[in-house]
Amino acid sequence: MLTAILVMAGIAIVVGAVLGFAALRFRVEGDPMVEKIDAVLPQTQCGQCGFPGCKPYATAIAKGEADINLCPPGGEEGVKKLAELLGVEVKPLNAEPKPKAVAYIDENTCIGCTLCIQACPVDAILGAAKQMHTIIASECTGCELCIPPCPVDCISMVPLKEDITTWKWKYPVFRIKSA
Repeated sequence: MLTAILVMAGIAIVVGAVLGFAALRFRVEGDPMVEKIDAVLPQTQCGQCGFPGCKPYATAIAKGEADINLCPPGGEEGVKKLAELLGVEVKPLNAEPKPKAVAYIDENTCIGCTLCIQACPVDAILGAAKQMHTIIASECTGCELCIPPCPVDCISMVPLKEDITTWKWKYPVFRIKSA
């Protein structure tokens, strides 16, 4: 019995060492340019660019398979940042720019079908089956993916008012690096 346990432990140690070596030897590092492009994108995961999310769109841009002007939530500012990052010419946005907005659920109309919850890519909707749903406004990216599946049309987009919590500096911020 003790011999069997020692043999199994020995096999586990050898297999673990082989797997550890293989993980270090054959590791795949992400493309740093994809990471930089993804950091510029608004992370709405809305699919309005024709890709299932911001990371696949960033990958397509890095490979030269997609243009930099397909992201409506990023707007003209996003196109400018991408052009600057990639060293290419700024192009006009290939979509109608929209004001930043969050979803709003009319609580009197909501039937609790959970279709909007399933459609939300960022889990910004709370609710249970046959119960009223609500939006977590701070989590909502305004992607509008919750609107089409709603059978009673109780979801609308409410534009965000610019205040201290939603305002962003429009010019680059220069930071001094510490040694």
